[in-house]
Amino acid sequence: MKASDLLVQCLENEGIEYIFGVPGEENADFMLSLEKSQKIRFILTRHEQGAAFMAEIYGRLTGNPAGCLGTLGPGATNLLTGVADANMDHAPLIALTGQGATTRLHKESHQIMDVEQMFEPVTKWNTSIRNADTIPEIVRKAVRVARSEKPGAVHIELPEDVAKQQSDARPMSVHRFRRPGPDNKISDRAFDLLKKAKHPVVLAGNGTLRKRASKQLRLFAEATGIGVLSTFMAKGTVDMDAEYSLFTVGLGSKDFPTLAIDAADLVITMGFDMVEYHPKLWNPKSDKQIIHADFLPAEVDAHYNPQIELVGDLAQTLWMLNERVRAHGAFDFDLSQQRDLRRRMQEEFRMHADDDVQGPIRPQKLLWDVRQVLGPHDIVLSDVGAHKMWIARNYQCHEPNTCLIPNGFCSMGSALPGAIAAHMVHPERKILAICGDGSFLMNVQEMETARRLNSDIVVLVWEDGGYGLIAWKQDNEFQHHTDLSFGNPDWLLLAKAFGWHGHVVNKSRDFAAALRSALDEPGPSLLVVPVDYRENPILTKRLGEMFGVAA
Repeated sequence: MKASDLLVQCLENEGIEYIFGVPGEENADFMLSLEKSQKIRFILTRHEQGAAFMAEIYGRLTGNPAGCLGTLGPGATNLLTGVADANMDHAPLIALTGQGATTRLHKESHQIMDVEQMFEPVTKWNTSIRNADTIPEIVRKAVRVARSEKPGAVHIELPEDVAKQQSDARPMSVHRFRRPGPDNKISDRAFDLLKKAKHPVVLAGNGTLRKRASKQLRLFAEATGIGVLSTFMAKGTVDMDAEYSLFTVGLGSKDFPTLAIDAADLVITMGFDMVEYHPKLWNPKSDKQIIHADFLPAEVDAHYNPQIELVGDLAQTLWMLNERVRAHGAFDFDLSQQRDLRRRMQEEFRMHADDDVQGPIRPQKLLWDVRQVLGPHDIVLSDVGAHKMWIARNYQCHEPNTCLIPNGFCSMGSALPGAIAAHMVHPERKILAICGDGSFLMNVQEMETARRLNSDIVVLVWEDGGYGLIAWKQDNEFQHHTDLSFGNPDWLLLAKAFGWHGHVVNKSRDFAAALRSALDEPGPSLLVVPVDYRENPILTKRLGEMFGVAA
């Protein structure tokens, strides 16, 4: 068969369901082959970056890769940001790009650049197909590498002349293997360290959201009572209503949850990605006793030097610890401080819950109402900006993967396309993307994609007319910020132009009802609120005064 047909068959064989993207003439053979597929749906997007973000969110929600496609040259460069975001957030993804004929790659030629080299730093593995017979091995390797811990992005390039080659090769059989866990001896050593602790705490990272780890972590916390702190990307790994939930850490400032780490004589990190919350922030003296439990060995860092590493499948690791917990009985822990910190943080969440103001609405009020309106399995997607910091601190979850925050590469513009993909994976759930006015307009063109797909999503835009997070950070350091203001469109006209429902809310007491209405409308809805970012420096000042450090 033709090479492009073989590539599609191999992707089908791997269970690939979606490819998002913008094709070009160098993808023509592949697109014609893909058109014949009964198993893979191609979603035409309005920008390659949006396609990559859609594939990333599909990967985060399912654990399986989707494809994102661009042509050579500018199509490939447009994919890069979204691919990098997926790779650093550990979401499985397959980037597919076209390329000019191999007969002109050695010289200056129209739109030709070394795409393979360009993707090198933002993928786990990438390659260019130069012989059609190698396609089955390449696809099998690409999917396996993308799915393997820690998951990430891979890239496959298909030159236009190779796409036309004939081959007798066939897709390889797909075998899934169970990951090994740590051995009994090292598990016993970790448990001995746990038994000696008085104030242990768990720091849960992104890895705890994957295959059964959240379930086993909940069993561990219920049996021991040990408090669980979650990074931004681990929200929902334990239920916010559980007495052992200590909510979220990851802000650059001291906050109530971080006091649990300060007081801990043992920190158990589980599925922790250093990219989210650098140990220098929570272990500045490098003196904490640490048990590292993760799929891979610990990154070497002066502030992260674990006494014991439990390397292997995280769910299996937790199961082994739970077996020891059951056999041991009661522990002699003092966790009273953790319970007090939980109570004080709950008071923070309720702050301004009853606001009744005209004009800019406080972030605390907005997020309190969002939590009251959404169900435990509904999904919030955060874009990047000042709103992300408030979501991280104030929006808590009942279930894993119900609040998706980009916190590795942290690219702006991801929430709108991500919401489209989230609705495709979970059409039965309410899907809410929260964006700043800066981040929303970075991929605003995907409003057309959402309308064309009739996506039941709501995009909530917090409007402040500027890059609020950058202003916040500059003010913290320099007591001044540069000019970061910009204009905005007429939001209702924008919504109408794209065929969306549109709402603008200027009274805090009207917000919850407007959100419910938008969520119940068929198709996509835009809901815009003026946000009171005067709360940013107020929070900085409060935390600094409470804990004696700069926020």
